[in-house]
Amino acid sequence: MRGTMTVFRRELAGYFGTPVAYVFLVIFLILAGVFTWQLGGYYELEQADLRGFFTFHPWLYLALIPALSMRLWAEERRSGTIEFLMTLPISTGGAVLGKFLAAWAFTGLGLALTVTNWWTVNYLGEPDNGVILASYLGSFLMAGGFLAVGSALSALTKNQVSAFVLTFTASLLFVLAGFPAVTDAISGWAPDWFVASIRNLSFLDHFDAITRGVVDARDVLYFLSVIALFLFGSAVIVDQKKAD
Repeated sequence: MRGTMTVFRRELAGYFGTPVAYVFLVIFLILAGVFTWQLGGYYELEQADLRGFFTFHPWLYLALIPALSMRLWAEERRSGTIEFLMTLPISTGGAVLGKFLAAWAFTGLGLALTVTNWWTVNYLGEPDNGVILASYLGSFLMAGGFLAVGSALSALTKNQVSAFVLTFTASLLFVLAGFPAVTDAISGWAPDWFVASIRNLSFLDHFDAITRGVVDARDVLYFLSVIALFLFGSAVIVDQKKAD
């Protein structure tokens, strides 16, 4: 799309132009370490793997990605720079995709920095590295899903706090959709096909399937479809509200 790489470079450079990026990365790495070695119970399990680390990723993203995505469009609309952006030789789709890819790449950088956990586990034992690699792929795809949702909801408002709350709420619904407590409550009155459909909407179910080491095309396609759907929604919303 026209202008995608221009916006991508501008946005990615913008992350590192303020202390916010470094604070985000530090918090991400601290929480990742706590989840791996403390809450994940690595030493208690006496098993060389990163299952405990990846188990907490949906909740880690739920806390941090709304804070990252809330500025994607809300700040542009609040400051009025969206009008300037739209006057450049850049398509709306290119701007949406460029912003999303920059945020996704930034999140991927944070995820890549946790590779030291992988090295440490290999030093301490003999983990299944294929499973760990698949889990990293699943985590990256899930992060993209959260960011795409955040992009669309950020475009709805000029207020970053509102964008954060909307993204957090929607993301929480995508996570909780696969919880037994939710599906059990629905199954009491809904037909089986409806319960299965709700469960299939869950980020958690598709992510858990990938972390078992089996990269099923259906799980990958699910996350890519969520990303594509919400980015399309972002482009439509931005196009309609750019003059607001």
